[in-house]
Amino acid sequence: MLTRCDWVSQDPLSIHYHDEEWGVPVYDDLKLFEFLLLEGFQAGLSWITILKKRESFRCAFDDFIPEKIAAYDEQKIAQLLQDRGIIRNRLKLQAAVENARAYLNIREIYGTFSRYMWSFVDGNPQIHHWHRSEEVPTSSPLSDHMSTELKKQGFRFVGTTICYSFMQATGMVMDHTVDCFRYPILSLAPNVQASDRGDRKHGGTF
Repeated sequence: MLTRCDWVSQDPLSIHYHDEEWGVPVYDDLKLFEFLLLEGFQAGLSWITILKKRESFRCAFDDFIPEKIAAYDEQKIAQLLQDRGIIRNRLKLQAAVENARAYLNIREIYGTFSRYMWSFVDGNPQIHHWHRSEEVPTSSPLSDHMSTELKKQGFRFVGTTICYSFMQATGMVMDHTVDCFRYPILSLAPNVQASDRGDRKHGGTF
């Protein structure tokens, strides 16, 4: 029987997410953007709630294509507020639009969103070696820094806890506990190639 991290529930969605996605390095711009928006929508809620609504989010938000979301107007926001398949919170919906616009600005400056986001960890996943789930933090100096910089760029709903959760989800930090069957797989995974790291920084040292 496979040993998993303690936070995994018996829900098939939770198991699949843990086994196939959580902690796997993500370098695709659109996938990173999707995770950042979904983490923002999770604020105050459980992640399983977001997982259950993820397909509805993709449908409602045009597959998370930033150019489309950046063009959403008040009429579109009003439409989304009627969609029972997603989180109907006006502030979060408006933040998603602003975040799409900030994303486009980042991409124009840095070439790719991935290059910018991964530069927070110098292009390399941070491998941790936690023995118990109680040891796993909900924030860190690194997530503090990411949160501060993203806010400077115009992003919203990117507090330090959201940023840390985002880094866990996208493999920027690997927080599977050492007894989890995914730990040896991801702790030995090759780091991002140098060509993907980018050469432009957003300020600060790491």
